[in-house]
Order: sequence, then structure tokens, then C-alpha cells
Amino acid sequence: MDIVLSAAALVFISPLLLCIAVLMKIKDPGPIFFAQNRIGRDGKEFRCLKFRTMVVDAQERLEALLATNPVAAQEWRATQKLTDDPRITPLGDFLRRSSLDELPQLFNILKGEMSIVGPRPIVRNEAARYGDKYDFYLSTRPGLTGLWQISGRSDTSYDERVELDVTYVRDWTVTGDIKIMAMTVPAVLFSKGAR
Repeated sequence: MDIVLSAAALVFISPLLLCIAVLMKIKDPGPIFFAQNRIGRDGKEFRCLKFRTMVVDAQERLEALLATNPVAAQEWRATQKLTDDPRITPLGDFLRRSSLDELPQLFNILKGEMSIVGPRPIVRNEAARYGDKYDFYLSTRPGLTGLWQISGRSDTSYDERVELDVTYVRDWTVTGDIKIMAMTVPAVLFSKGAR
């Protein structure tokens, strides 16, 4: 199902992907894609693709901000996100709010590294935050969408996100996946918890 749906989606949305790529080159010259190591099923790392939504020197800007802004540093430690993130470009902000930045992950799904539905893919330093529940995360492929994405995304705490991942893995069904896919559409359209 993952392979069929991701292949069909890539064919269907290829004009949209091309338009985004062209806009990115016009608005903010630099790499079109951002690839970052994420943890997949059984702990295997893979390069998770997204449209680049940040400035080219994003890591340096983050380090400078966290070193000089205690409030931002505290928020980053708690959520791994920033409410007012100076690294995000104007086009990147739109792509994030609309979730269009995630579309290149369809290639990850086609390669078998991700699923349409599953836990949000995490980076290595987030693994400790799962504690004794980390095995739940490792038991399935991370997803393009999932319970976290339809439950408020950035409006939920990290602990709530972990619980949503555990619930998804523990209670998994095909009909549950179909329901999550259906609920993703209004969550994206209304930018529920997006930032």
C-alpha cells in the first residue's frame, strides 16, 4: 500500500513539486532539498528528505541564538522547536504551515524507509526522550503522517507526542491508518498546530 500510494502521489503532484522547486530557486538560492539522518525501523538510519525551509547557515544561527537567548534555549530543550524561529525563510514558513515541505518524503516511502502512516521520524539525540518506550518507536517505520500530526502537532508536548507514538504502535490497524490519512487532510488545510 505504501509503495502504490507514494508512487501514485508522486506522479500526481509532480507539477506541484516542480513549482515549489522553481520558487525556491527564485526566492532563496541554495539547495532545494534538506536531507537529515533520521532513525528508522529497527534503529536503521536513513536520509529523510524535505524541501529546505531554512536559511543555508541555519545550524550556525541556531547555535548563536541558543547561546545568547535563555528563553529560546529553554524552549529548544523542551520541544526541539522554536515558536519564533529566525532561521525559517518566508517561503519556508508557508511550506511548513501547509506541510508541503514534507512531500519529498514520498521518495523515502517509495524506498521503503518510511510509511505513509507512522510515528514522526526522529533524530538520534531525541531517542533518549522516549525512555523505556523507545522500542515502540523502533518496531515500525516512521510515517509521513500519524497520530501526532492530526493531534495538534506543535501544540502538543514532547511527552504527549511519545504517548501518541506508543498508542499508534500498540493499537495499529489498517482501518486506523485509513482514518489517520483521512484526518490528515483537514489537519493540513487548517494548519492545526503547524509552525
